Amino acid sequence: MFTGIIESVGKVTSMQPTGGDIRLTIESSELDFSDVKLGDSIASNGICLTVVEIGDKSYSVDVSRETIARTALETLKPGDIVNLEKAMLPTTRFGGHIVAGHVDGVGRVSKLQQDARSIYIEIEIPKELAHYTATKGSITVDGISLTTNLVRDSVVCLNIIPHTAQVTNIAKHWLVGSKVNIEVDIVARYLERLLNKSQAGDINAPSPQSQITEAFLADNGFMK
Repeated sequence: MFTGIIESVGKVTSMQPTGGDIRLTIESSELDFSDVKLGDSIASNGICLTVVEIGDKSYSVDVSRETIARTALETLKPGDIVNLEKAMLPTTRFGGHIVAGHVDGVGRVSKLQQDARSIYIEIEIPKELAHYTATKGSITVDGISLTTNLVRDSVVCLNIIPHTAQVTNIAKHWLVGSKVNIEVDIVARYLERLLNKSQAGDINAPSPQSQITEAFLADNGFMK
């Protein structure tokens, strides 16, 4: 599990095809490798990947065809900058939101312009993910925990402050047309599952009536 607060950026140094999969190597002079060991998870552009090799200032991961198909990883090339976050500890300050590192889909940067000192960005996300987003809600883009200014159909509008732009790959890598990894708020997914019991398995199987209703959520301040 992660928080979406990027610890450092890294550079892709190798993308080695291996038996239909990819062995990806990333180096970073900024990431603290002192507590990284084989089998640990590092979110790389928001993708939870398992460390299989460790170098002095680098690590390698194996990426399956499933992950390649569901993420923007196939657009990466050696030299590209990626966002890095090690898995959180029980003592970690929770500065972002709950991030699983399981990418839900690929979005596309459709607008990018300066807005005073911040950067205004619009990202088109897959239509099937749009209902999991909300104005002033949380979304993970390339592993970064961000707050949505506005959601318009399947377009998410964001304002990126200078600090976030500089310590992530946004200022160095995002352009209009760039593909980015999207993970929606996991809380929204669980709420949907509670509200729609047909998604819990066999739709014909009897199940107890859920006490979580739209009226209950509204009465308790979860909906406006």
